[in-house]
Amino acid sequence: MTSAKQTSVTAKFRKMHESGCFVLPNPWDIGTTIYLENLGFEALATTSAGFAFSRGKFDGGVPRDEMLAHIREIVEATVLPVNADFLAGYADEPEGVATNVGLCVATGVAGLSIEDNTGRTEIPLYEKKLAIDRIRAARSAIDASGSGVVLTGRCEAWLVHDPDPFHTVLDRLAAYAEAGADCLYAPGVSKPDEIAQIVKTVSPKPVNILVSGFNHQLSLSQLADLGVRRISVGSGLALAAWGAFLRAAQDIKTNGTFKLMANGAASAELNELFREKS
Repeated sequence: MTSAKQTSVTAKFRKMHESGCFVLPNPWDIGTTIYLENLGFEALATTSAGFAFSRGKFDGGVPRDEMLAHIREIVEATVLPVNADFLAGYADEPEGVATNVGLCVATGVAGLSIEDNTGRTEIPLYEKKLAIDRIRAARSAIDASGSGVVLTGRCEAWLVHDPDPFHTVLDRLAAYAEAGADCLYAPGVSKPDEIAQIVKTVSPKPVNILVSGFNHQLSLSQLADLGVRRISVGSGLALAAWGAFLRAAQDIKTNGTFKLMANGAASAELNELFREKS
């Protein structure tokens, strides 16, 4: 049964997709969730990679039930809408995707994404018809729940090094939109003209763009001008934290100096924030 909180945050999340452009940052634990909410963001998204690294696992190496527990933990740590990075739905066949999407909806999320990456190098993307059927199955599971959860259809062509990622993305995202995805997402696209064409192809449905190391030069206002409705950073914040940690740890081991820790967060600031939230 959909809770009052889930009904409220889902309605808010849907409204956010109707106009303008917003940033959907990605925390990877309770502390980063609380901080991002306190900073004033209006919605959050989980990151499969960020969470996996925090558990000493590779992206995609977190079992379904552990991921569901993590998603629920993030949802319960904030009053904001949360979009779940639910990978490929932890199943190949549509029936399994539907079952698992139902479990994800039950965590209280306001949105979730399903991608077409098989995780297998020999066939990196699900065959197109199967990929479409998987989106339809996710849509049906959400509709059956009565939750109104926002479904994002992801095409991973750029991330799996498809030989013609742009045209694969255009073809598939249009099909995912028709199959019931509320929002469309192709992580890896970075050229402004390609982003604009994706937006045009799936219009009037909204487009999510990943901003990471490969397209960090595009600002919020520039992406908004291209018609992008939603911006996420994926594992970017988690990797930024890991980058600072790695550099400081390596400096200690290699040089025997501790100066890189001087740029760390203030313990007093974090203590005050989490004391207020406890």
